[in-house]
Amino acid sequence: MKSLGIIGGVGPESTIEYYQNIIALYRERQRDGSYPEFIINSVDLKKGLDFMAANNLTGMADYLLEEIGKLARAGANFGLISANTPHIVFDEVASKSPIPLISIVEATCAAANARKLKRLGLFGTRFTMQGTFYPKVFSREGIELVAPEAKDQEYIHDKYLNELVPGKFLPETRDGLLAIVDRMQAKSDIDGVILAGTELPLILCDADHKEIPLLDSTRIHCQAAVAEMFS
Repeated sequence: MKSLGIIGGVGPESTIEYYQNIIALYRERQRDGSYPEFIINSVDLKKGLDFMAANNLTGMADYLLEEIGKLARAGANFGLISANTPHIVFDEVASKSPIPLISIVEATCAAANARKLKRLGLFGTRFTMQGTFYPKVFSREGIELVAPEAKDQEYIHDKYLNELVPGKFLPETRDGLLAIVDRMQAKSDIDGVILAGTELPLILCDADHKEIPLLDSTRIHCQAAVAEMFS
């Protein structure tokens, strides 16, 4: 069994979700009563946010590589970063990482492609919605990504950092997020939404909204990790 290493803490709420998902998915496959052994390095979220706010992508990459090195030294055979935004530097980090890394973007793209979804809304932090790292991967499969309108991006980013990351999940925020899905479906004719923020599935818990699939990037990433454990 390959040993998984996780960069966690970015943010803490979704790291708990990764932990629970990986155990549950492992036990679905391994029915002998055992539990998976894996390593979590919970890093300082504020450091990551400060690098992003300053647009210091080199600093972000170096920080992640330093922390991934700890996972490798602890015995991890492969790893993942349990957040979407840090994937803005994934290519650079993966090329220098001492262990192979599973990309949440690649895994989510494969899941969307398997469902034959071709036009998807993209929810996440401002860095994710305005970045090129998601469209770059999805365009290879002929999948078009649509970001929300500017005011809706501001709303999602604000609620994400100031409510979801600290663990506050309000019904009115859920309604506000789903209203954005409705507007995007009416205006842009999307056939799904990527929850490209690992806290988003904690407030948008359903698999779909009015028959519009909501792709849970956290669970998809965990499924890819457990598959690699067994490979």
